[in-house]
Amino acid sequence: MRPLDEKETTAVFEKLFKFTGPNLKHIVERPATEGPEDGGGRYCFRLHKNRVFYASESLVRRATNISRDRLASIGTCIGKFTKGGSFRLTVQSLDLLAAHARHKVWLKPTSEQSFLFGNPVLKGGLGRITENTKAGDGVVVFSMSDLPLGFGVAARSAQDCRKAEVKSIVVNHQSDIGEYLRMSDDI
Repeated sequence: MRPLDEKETTAVFEKLFKFTGPNLKHIVERPATEGPEDGGGRYCFRLHKNRVFYASESLVRRATNISRDRLASIGTCIGKFTKGGSFRLTVQSLDLLAAHARHKVWLKPTSEQSFLFGNPVLKGGLGRITENTKAGDGVVVFSMSDLPLGFGVAARSAQDCRKAEVKSIVVNHQSDIGEYLRMSDDI
């Protein structure tokens, strides 16, 4: 387990910024509430076996007593680096993204199951979308009862969604909570 180098930090922050925008500052400067010390420190990012973890500094200090080969996880795994070197967010980062999301999409109850099976969001299943969403922006997908279901990339802007056909794709799927069942061995 080690801190991220400059190249890795840039890749992680660019991906997080795509979903959170200026709210990324709240993730980075978030004070930790756990630990034996007063204040507990802040949260930080650590790399372990090509996976990026988001954990409190207090927890990271305590984890240094465990050897690297025996350490399985620390904090929340928010993503991993592929063999090609690019960073990919995982479904475990959903709670963090949902709390700080800049662009949101709400699905009708009839299209939730389709999204949870890994399909993109169609215009016919779109309940609501934040006004300033542009094509290519990262969006967090919610149910109509504000339960975070996953995240993806907007295929159309909010303005284009109004004019789009019912069967046209609005959000391209990246990850969803159904992955806990579909890919339980990889998570």
